Amino acid sequence: MIKPNLDIQAVFMDRDGTIGGTGHFIHPRDFELYPNSQEAITLLKRNGIKVFAITNQYRISREEATIQEFEEQFSEYGFDQSYICPHEQECSCRKPKPGMLVEASQQHHLDLSRCIVIGDVGDTDMLAAHAVGAMKVLVRTGWGESSLTTYRNKWAETEPDYIAEDILDAVHWIIQAKLKN
Repeated sequence: MIKPNLDIQAVFMDRDGTIGGTGHFIHPRDFELYPNSQEAITLLKRNGIKVFAITNQYRISREEATIQEFEEQFSEYGFDQSYICPHEQECSCRKPKPGMLVEASQQHHLDLSRCIVIGDVGDTDMLAAHAVGAMKVLVRTGWGESSLTTYRNKWAETEPDYIAEDILDAVHWIIQAKLKN
């Protein structure tokens, strides 16, 4: 549940399995948004909420894609900025570590407790959000359903604030909650 009188500053969206794709790596030139993802991004922006992409993309370190290709893709979709972890090895920015969220909060002067993370993977997206006190929305697309069942033990210490059928359902929940406040 969204906290009463909370002014939502920003929404962070995972890429693979959340806004499109399969949950697996897909090169930006081959990646396709889910049918309602563009509408979801636009709806948040129309309601004065910043929208950021947050994604682990270790294939960049293998030179299978570039950060620039991902940044251009996110810009085309209308994201205000993208945060991309290109590392395959352990680092401070690779989810479930909260480094990308912390960087965004510093750059954009955000109170992360007034932000929402939407993702399909409990043991990365939800744990990163939990680490910084952000609200958590898990979508059932991509790896979402298996995150709730098969892999729930990997992130049992946290609960999503909302479980959405897809990204548009998540955004409708956010907008309705914002209008109530």
